[in-house]
Amino acid sequence: MKDIDFLIIGATKSATTWLQRSLQADPLVSMPSPELHYFSREFSKGDDWYLSQFPPHADTLTAGEKSNSYLEDPEAADRIASKLPDVKLVVQLRNPVERAYSDYCMWYRRGEVGRDVESYLDPRSSRNARFVSLGLYGRQLRAYYDRFPSDHILVTFYEAVLTEPEQHLATVRSFLGLPAEQSVSFIPGKVKDKSTPMLRPGLRRLFRPAKSVVAPFRDNPFFRKVHAAFATEIRYSPFPDSVRQRLTDHYAPDVEELGRLIGRDLTAWLHRPAGRRTVASRISSAEVLRET
Repeated sequence: MKDIDFLIIGATKSATTWLQRSLQADPLVSMPSPELHYFSREFSKGDDWYLSQFPPHADTLTAGEKSNSYLEDPEAADRIASKLPDVKLVVQLRNPVERAYSDYCMWYRRGEVGRDVESYLDPRSSRNARFVSLGLYGRQLRAYYDRFPSDHILVTFYEAVLTEPEQHLATVRSFLGLPAEQSVSFIPGKVKDKSTPMLRPGLRRLFRPAKSVVAPFRDNPFFRKVHAAFATEIRYSPFPDSVRQRLTDHYAPDVEELGRLIGRDLTAWLHRPAGRRTVASRISSAEVLRET
């Protein structure tokens, strides 16, 4: 376990998969591709199972993994502190209001939720608590700051991936102790884009029982051709201003707590941004590194 150097611990829908793929492109880094969720959902499988998920010779490289559930699971911080007391933690966050809507869109694409955005995102009566609760970063991060020194925690922002991806990745690599002189490779664009053509939610629900059967054929040219014939760009329900404001009000105390915790002024998250730019688009990831 002492060979595990870092964990990317969240948050969901904050471009952590982009960060994982970009680090995997570095020959000095070793990361398993799936999210292992060991310290949250799979802890009963034991350390031997966990270590077996890493690529061969991971102990000779900078080794780590990405599991977004570590930020939200109340037991994960204790387990990580016990097993990996010297590990470095990368926390990638996103405006919690925008994160909630993006999470809803992902579940809508999967055919798991309906079109009524308000019934899922209104914090007063949400039909799925995860959409709202996963954005309470201050509460979630407090558990890690209570157990790890602050210089072992790097807080980064989703918006920096959009505005300065090379600098953002260079900041993370520097935090992990990777050599600055090596050219930085990063995955251009978003790994998961909600505009990518997919099967309509109704069709996804219809074919869900066969998901495990067709999974091995996803890369087959014939399968891809058939899939393309039925795939279309998904049309999402708009995000009502009234629901956006309720979420903003709901998150306000936690955003203030988070700001105090990491030493940043995040109050711009509590105002609707102009266009798609939010607070973190003006926060240099290099500044974040210096201040953590």
